[in-house]
Amino acid sequence: MSDPIISSVNAELHEAVPKGLPMVVALGGLSDAGGVISQLREFLRERSEPEEVVRFNADLLLDYRSRRPLITFHEDHFADYTPETLTLELATDELGSPFLLLSGFEPDFRWDQFIDAVLLLVDEFEVSTTVWSHAIPMPVPHTRPIRATVSGSREDLIEGRSVWKPTSKLPASISHVLEYRLHGLGEDVAGFALLVPHYLANTEFPDALLATLDGFMAATGLLFDTNEISELSREFHLQVDRQIEENDESLEMVRGLELRYDAYMAEEPTSNSPLVGDDGTIPTADQLASELERFLAQQRENGDGTAASGETR
Repeated sequence: MSDPIISSVNAELHEAVPKGLPMVVALGGLSDAGGVISQLREFLRERSEPEEVVRFNADLLLDYRSRRPLITFHEDHFADYTPETLTLELATDELGSPFLLLSGFEPDFRWDQFIDAVLLLVDEFEVSTTVWSHAIPMPVPHTRPIRATVSGSREDLIEGRSVWKPTSKLPASISHVLEYRLHGLGEDVAGFALLVPHYLANTEFPDALLATLDGFMAATGLLFDTNEISELSREFHLQVDRQIEENDESLEMVRGLELRYDAYMAEEPTSNSPLVGDDGTIPTADQLASELERFLAQQRENGDGTAASGETR
């Protein structure tokens, strides 16, 4: 007999979960350009008062050697051990409307068993709609609104918000597969793949969080207070603009991205995608990484060392 995927259940809260709630998925893993998932989890933990309903068995699902849990060494002893968790929680938005929150690191193992368990919970709680997000580094400018590729079953959101509709094979994440399974079962699901400026991919980009929350609110009817994030965004843009204006090459790069972006959004016949260059080619991942490293190196040479809101790895 296999070990249970679910390690514990808050029986009392489990019974009290209303039927027909939306479910927000915030599973870190494959890509977190702009720190969208880490920002989302922090935002929801601070504001939505989540209470654990179900805890999944992290010992079965996570590879601790690749994702080391944190532990604090305090002078002469270890303290505050923080193991990774995968949980389904009951949370509330700004108006007290409840929703379900599936969060943590995506499983390293037993994807099918984990997704089967989630699908059973979706069925049990009669989840109304499932939303998830991640971000992809792309050659788009920070001076324009973040756009997205919208996937899933919500034709209204795909028609109104999806600006790039590629056909491509890519490494799967657990959220991809969960959407695939939900869609196949006829469940309501929407995924938002944000197109984040490649030169800001290693920063916590507030605009990415704003775009995610905006998409979630449109899909679910939930309400989140984004005033504080909007203020952080204004400060972030001032820092980035200041640094770019001090470097001619960076300024030229951003202006080129703006021209390409604006031509695409105006549906110019010569522009097929915000990624397509003047010669019709799409930049490779190595080319994007090289551009990003050059940009960050230029910021360090400027002497302030901040690289936008702070270079992170």
